[in-house]
Amino acid sequence: MKFSPRYMRDYFAQGRIRSVFAWIIEIILVIMLAVGAAFLFCQCYTVQEGSMEPTLKAGDKVLINVAAYKISDPKRGDLVVFKSSTDTKSSLHAKRVIGLPGETIQIKDGQILINGETYVEQKDFPSITNPGLAEEPITLDSDEYFLLGDNRNNSEDSRHADVGCVTKSSIVGKLWLSILPFNRFGFVKS
Repeated sequence: MKFSPRYMRDYFAQGRIRSVFAWIIEIILVIMLAVGAAFLFCQCYTVQEGSMEPTLKAGDKVLINVAAYKISDPKRGDLVVFKSSTDTKSSLHAKRVIGLPGETIQIKDGQILINGETYVEQKDFPSITNPGLAEEPITLDSDEYFLLGDNRNNSEDSRHADVGCVTKSSIVGKLWLSILPFNRFGFVKS
């Protein structure tokens, strides 16, 4: 069999077309899998209040990893979203995990005490002016968490009676990815 230059050119052109077509199909499949995973494991949340500033601002849209706490427990410093009540239509709120189950939390002289020891945070948050319920020691039950907003002096959180300590079953998931506004796009840092 004799291969002419034209035959060879046509053969390689078809190969490139097949290769490009295969890449397009692979890219479409990866995008579809990513979107499917996002729908299964993520939930979109819009920050409604300024209690998490400067970490999150009112109006920011973030994805919540709803599977994160199905296989593990919240850790100190995690940013979580929780339901304010057992009603399925209850509002969602974002806060930072401070106290873990079984610990004793108190806010004294503007500082957070965990089991009597001063808790030194990774970030520079202002001194707390209103200890609220945590003026006296609060011992958390085996499924309770003590949550605070990053905007410590302008946050309704576990220091307040209408929020109180939050059970694990009330925690929807872990804040994962900031998607809007675009200039703040990226993984949410704890």
